[in-house]
Amino acid sequence: MSKRILIALTSHAALGATGRSTGFHVGEAAEPWEEFTAAGYEVDLVSVAGGAPPRDGEDPEDAVQRRFLTDRRIAAQLADTPAAEQVDPAAYDAILFAGGHGAMWDFPDNAGLARLARTVYEHDGVVAAVCHGPAALVGLTLSDGSPLVAGRRLAAFTNAEEAAVGLTEVVPFLLADRLTEQGADHVPADSFTAHVVTDGRLVTGQNPASARGVADAVVAALTGAGAAA
Repeated sequence: MSKRILIALTSHAALGATGRSTGFHVGEAAEPWEEFTAAGYEVDLVSVAGGAPPRDGEDPEDAVQRRFLTDRRIAAQLADTPAAEQVDPAAYDAILFAGGHGAMWDFPDNAGLARLARTVYEHDGVVAAVCHGPAALVGLTLSDGSPLVAGRRLAAFTNAEEAAVGLTEVVPFLLADRLTEQGADHVPADSFTAHVVTDGRLVTGQNPASARGVADAVVAALTGAGAAA
């Protein structure tokens, strides 16, 4: 039976009213892709709206990003990702929501993304997110109507980090606060340090520095080395 993981990307390209562009953070997809692939998983990409998703945080000097963007299979997918509604979540062992500020606009309360995550989770798979990727958990409910994050420990881009990058008044809401309002136990660490929180089959990371650790924790959860609840 094939082992497959889905990485979900934002389709939102405008950083509020700043006139600046945004999108998915390339490193937050590239580093997990490398870890998942090394662990024997086939990685597929999906975006909110489909097509070629906008990029942010792209570093041409970063070897992992270069390998990701030039990998024949990944490059073909990035040129024309399926939209969330077009993907069968039953085919995947885990879903990872990559960050990038764009996710703050089109991940929350998104029915297509919620369907993917809910199905993966309720079929004993792992739901993961890094940096602003946990915006996909906002409004995400399980089949019984309860928020997936209720009573769960998690990490996400912190209020302090948002202030440090000068975007507190630009993003539509503060991610850590909104997740807390939905019953999550947000567990912050020092700004811009690698920080991963695993709570059963929910794996989250605080910032771009946490992307590789999130991927490692997903693999651990899937292989039984992590928590199984």
